[in-house]
Amino acid sequence: MGALDGLRVLDLSRVLAGPYCTQMLADHGAEVVKVESPSGDETRGWGPPFLAEGTSAYYANLNRGKKNIVLDLSGPDGRELLGTLLAGADVVVENFKAGTLARWGWPDETIRAAYPALIHCRITGFGTDGPLGGLPGYDAVLQAYGGLMSVNGEADGPPLRIGVPVVDVVTGVLGFSGILLALHERERSGLGQLVDCSLLDTVISLLHPHSAAWLADGAVPRRTGSAHPSIAPYETFSTADGLFFVGAGNDRQFAALAEVLGAPGLAADPRFASNADRVSNVDALRAELSVLIGQYKRDSLTQLLLAKGVPASPVHDLAEAMNAPQVRHREMVVERDGYRGVGVPVKLGRTPGCAAESPRAPGADTREVLAAAGLSGEEVEGALAKGAAYTRLP
Repeated sequence: MGALDGLRVLDLSRVLAGPYCTQMLADHGAEVVKVESPSGDETRGWGPPFLAEGTSAYYANLNRGKKNIVLDLSGPDGRELLGTLLAGADVVVENFKAGTLARWGWPDETIRAAYPALIHCRITGFGTDGPLGGLPGYDAVLQAYGGLMSVNGEADGPPLRIGVPVVDVVTGVLGFSGILLALHERERSGLGQLVDCSLLDTVISLLHPHSAAWLADGAVPRRTGSAHPSIAPYETFSTADGLFFVGAGNDRQFAALAEVLGAPGLAADPRFASNADRVSNVDALRAELSVLIGQYKRDSLTQLLLAKGVPASPVHDLAEAMNAPQVRHREMVVERDGYRGVGVPVKLGRTPGCAAESPRAPGADTREVLAAAGLSGEEVEGALAKGAAYTRLP
């Protein structure tokens, strides 16, 4: 049994942040019902690669462990079914364009009055009000708007999008966290509340340490590639057989690095005596270290440094990372019963969570979910006949 066993979640979201949030809930035992429109979650077609059943790997990595129902919420019959499902839910997660639920007859005040214990997690691009309230936003758009791209890339190159949808993913984690906070508070008050997450809030929260530095001195940060703006050395170097990263975050670690490299005098050099000195003289430091590090192979140097307590690693490609022994030991790659996916990152001692079954086909659980919500067999078949619900994408 998972930590969230018995929690009922209605997932009205699509694409990434919402589905990732609800997948985390499902991994820890919640019963999650994903509601798709008759056109389906568009990420089902975001490929290649596609899995055997024609669903993209992108979709599959965000929607495991959920029941699936297809509803047409554009008409009154589908919206009535939505109300029935809301009545039985503890949590609803949605990322509709601002005002959509209100147009469908479910404004916030109606939801709160009808279902006072319901926790409503809303995920938007910019929030629902203010100068940009209600406007759409994808991950990369918010990376650009929120300044994240401006600090990513080489100093002499253009701003770059971070190569994973970090704003979406972290928004999903924050939504998961907010839901757990609201559940805890509900134990005391008996009431649900709105969990308001926006990609904009997420990206601004991710700007540390650049945001802290700007708030302190008003200087706009410059891009530093793989290097850190306020720690040195903390960057990528070339070894004899590939790229390698080392981060010496304090004077002890730097002295150990210098010793391993056979140049203990570097730690006594007044240019490099403290972290502030090393940051001020980072070009000279980089030149010294590049020659020394270039004489080693990346794996052997990594082992030498880790043994001395200096954080270091080869720069792995994705295949190397996914096959790394420690990654497999931590069960962050799951291969069971025909399912292959990423493992559960939040691990609990007694209820560790589980990367459950592969994503269900669209509408695979429509009959079961509607029956569990209290509809008779005749009412379920009537909803299917009217096109309010489907057992597959039409």
